Amino acid sequence: MKQLRFRLATQADRVVWDAYVTEHPDGLPYQLWAWRQAVEEAYAYQSHYLLAESEDNICGVLPLIAFCVPLRGTRLISLPYCDAGGVVADTAEIATALVRYATETTQRECLIRCAMPLLPQQANLTSKVRMILQLPADSSTLLASMKAKVRSQINKPQRDGLTAKLGQMELIHEFYMVFAENMRDLGSPVHSRHWIEAIVSAYGEQCRIAVVYTPQGEVAAAGIILLHPNLVVIPWASARQRFNKMNPNMLLYWTFLSFACDHGYPQFDFGRSTPDEGTYRFKKQWGASPQPLYWYELPTQLGQGAEAQTESPSLRQRAINRGTSLVAKLWQKLPLPVANALGPKVRKYISL
Repeated sequence: MKQLRFRLATQADRVVWDAYVTEHPDGLPYQLWAWRQAVEEAYAYQSHYLLAESEDNICGVLPLIAFCVPLRGTRLISLPYCDAGGVVADTAEIATALVRYATETTQRECLIRCAMPLLPQQANLTSKVRMILQLPADSSTLLASMKAKVRSQINKPQRDGLTAKLGQMELIHEFYMVFAENMRDLGSPVHSRHWIEAIVSAYGEQCRIAVVYTPQGEVAAAGIILLHPNLVVIPWASARQRFNKMNPNMLLYWTFLSFACDHGYPQFDFGRSTPDEGTYRFKKQWGASPQPLYWYELPTQLGQGAEAQTESPSLRQRAINRGTSLVAKLWQKLPLPVANALGPKVRKYISL
């Protein structure tokens, strides 16, 4: 291996950072500099974006956010609020060296969420998968490949008069209205509107919002996609429960999928799911296939023999799960204005 040099990336490195992530076959939209910009602007967390260089050429990047939770301290996460961040590098050896440099120089534990295996012989911390659909060259070919039942579900909302609109900043209000209501109904604190505005602003042309309307003009569903030359990801999609019989979710996803196909994107990432649960089956019906997510908790000293912490169904974990379920049920009972006021204050400290 040629001599490696590691350093913190600065604002001056944004163009070369994004060029490396964009050109790398394993690059993800979440690893672009825009995610850092949005996290800093909306939630004021400090970033530690690390570069590996060889002969003045970038050969690896590792985006890290110093995620601070009151009474629990700070640890580095790559990356918060999404399925996968992690390291991208020219070789596995460079990736390992970059991660080791991060843990040893910062003296903080790292939670690394990757879409690819990171370190050999280390167990990942999640049973979650991401659902990936390989896309054809155009949307008509994709539609023809769908099962008859799925085609019918795509066509039904359009026959019933539902319409969809693609846009950007001008659709944030309508997106957030659906998003906030859906999060409350799921029993989950909602991100701040400022976070959504920061994401859309930072990503610019690499972001789209879609909104689905009923024939009466009511907003029924909405979502956001982020774009990378090799991949489109959908971090957030929501539908109002009272419109479920009208299948607005099918039109929402079809709007995104047809956009991705017709603009030459080769893959669509539906996001994380638990195998065999409802969202997994919804995504699988489109033809998406599961791919593992690799999440690692790395110690502050990552020597050759060090191993990541592994998840186990401990009594403590089961107690946490029961507590989370109880909180979710209570949250669902909150009036929407109260949930929307409290949610962002809590959501900042939830890394997923």
